Amino acid sequence: MPDTARLSLPLLDAAQAQKHVTVNEALARADALTAGRAEALDRADPPAAPAEGTLWGVGAGATGAWAGQEGRMALFLNGGWSFADPWDGWTLWDAETRGARRHGPGGWSTAALSGSPGGAATLAQIAEIDHVLSAGASSETPAVIPDKAVVLGVTGRVVAAIGGASGWSLGVAGAATRYGSGFGAGAGSFARGVTGQPQAYFGDTALLLTAEGGDFTAGTVRLAVHYLAISPPD
Repeated sequence: MPDTARLSLPLLDAAQAQKHVTVNEALARADALTAGRAEALDRADPPAAPAEGTLWGVGAGATGAWAGQEGRMALFLNGGWSFADPWDGWTLWDAETRGARRHGPGGWSTAALSGSPGGAATLAQIAEIDHVLSAGASSETPAVIPDKAVVLGVTGRVVAAIGGASGWSLGVAGAATRYGSGFGAGAGSFARGVTGQPQAYFGDTALLLTAEGGDFTAGTVRLAVHYLAISPPD
């Protein structure tokens, strides 16, 4: 029985018995492959209890039922695994990393705003961390801003109330309020700091939170760096 060229959907044969079996299989494959979502990409081991109709990207060193299927898409249909080939330019939402990714000659990459025929790309990305404040007048994060990032802005949300200070400011060493000041200390308070003009960073860089109205004694802030990145051709 022939299949369709792109999604490998089974086609009906002339005078075929139990046509509903073939039609239902084709619908199930189409549902999984066109929904625009994968549970994870570049995964090597099959999940222990996958949900029916879910889609996964098979990574290097695949094991178990995925052995030998590296680089392909695994669909869990009718209680078992079926496979399909991805195509260049296919963009999926990766539920594991919570971001869009695009398939190209080198595999899955973060989805690009634009791309060249040779594989160069302009990427819009977000780096996010939960930062537990250290006690004192200021608290520095790990190096969350990547090297060569062009930062549009930084946002934040207080996920555990800040103790000791009535507010806080956000920036980097040498520019402590670059992304704003006067942010609230209560849980749920947020920061939305836009760079006056896109700011390029040459080297991995930490964010700096500075206490206002006292010193930090407690608290956790979720921080997100919104930035552009560029990647060279393949």
